[in-house]
Amino acid sequence: MPLSDPDSIVWLGCYRSSREGYIADRYLNAKAKKRLAAILGQESLAMASTWMDEVRSDSTYNYTTDWHWTTIPDGKRYEDIEQNPDGKIVTMIEKFSKELGTGKLTAKQELEYLRMLIHLIGDIHQPLHVGKPGDKGGNDVKLTWFGGNSNLHRVWDSDMIDDSKLSYTELAQFLPRPDAVSVKKLQNTSARDWTIEAMSFRPQVYDIGNR
Repeated sequence: MPLSDPDSIVWLGCYRSSREGYIADRYLNAKAKKRLAAILGQESLAMASTWMDEVRSDSTYNYTTDWHWTTIPDGKRYEDIEQNPDGKIVTMIEKFSKELGTGKLTAKQELEYLRMLIHLIGDIHQPLHVGKPGDKGGNDVKLTWFGGNSNLHRVWDSDMIDDSKLSYTELAQFLPRPDAVSVKKLQNTSARDWTIEAMSFRPQVYDIGNR
């Protein structure tokens, strides 16, 4: 079954891991939910969103290692580094979005592509998955987080959220719901737009200081 409705693509993952899937599910219309259920069965978006990280332990999926991120220098756009072999997240989001809408995939391909798309849209909205050259998306930026050793990427990926001691459903309740105008605007954005947004947060993300 083709997956081409805008609600089925844009809202699949705007936050991290199972949190993104849970929150995304709140914005799907009835048509999108029906299409997703036909592919995922009883698997929720929250469950599907973590699959791509879970299969990292399976060497069969080693080829997906560089699909979670991209590197874009300050002042550049994704188009300027499109042939960059380091990081393929934008390429893969565009590929999966297109191919899920063709109706030509096998059931296994459709399921895996959808799980990957959900996860990668979540990843690209974590600013450090659109990294700048030189520090591996903040992984090489060592720092102390509440007395423990960490790095900038991990702080943004998990530390800030995990230390809240709230479940992903509890965290979701704190997030404001966008109005209809904002939703329409977001539905008309693309993975390339999301890289620009991620890069716009760099001054804030790297303003770590000594605190």
